[in-house]
Amino acid sequence: MSFLDLDEWLIDLHGRAELVYSPVVDAKEYPEGVDVALIEGAICNEDHVEMIHKIRRRTRAIVAFGDCAVTGNVTALRNPLGSARPVLERAYLEAADLLARVPSEPGIVPPLLDRVVPVHAMVPVEYYLPGCPPPADRIRALLEQLLDGQAPRLTAAQIKFG
Repeated sequence: MSFLDLDEWLIDLHGRAELVYSPVVDAKEYPEGVDVALIEGAICNEDHVEMIHKIRRRTRAIVAFGDCAVTGNVTALRNPLGSARPVLERAYLEAADLLARVPSEPGIVPPLLDRVVPVHAMVPVEYYLPGCPPPADRIRALLEQLLDGQAPRLTAAQIKFG
């Protein structure tokens, strides 16, 4: 949502960049030869592992976008509980009101990893954009630098806490 807070700058961005893969784009396959990928979220399941490796092979630069991608953040809170199984049992068996069963449909429900990890734990990452979510001015600063062919460098003024 903070990406949408870029407001009218999104029109300028559209003139300088092409969006080739996203939940809002109808592309079914991640393309070859992508310059930059903004990856949000931690690596939590087997589908994420497969996808992040495909993105890494096909992308020049990866940006870990937001605290979950950078550190694991909230999604990694289950890690101290051990494997994924106790979390699934608590959520779907012990806390169930009706039809207590752990969802498992091959090809539909991807198996959880035992540990949630940030993106850089799976593949090399070129840039990190912190924030939960990153504020629009920070996103814009990073994208402008990338579009200008510069290695992004965020100043203290662009990294506001609180």
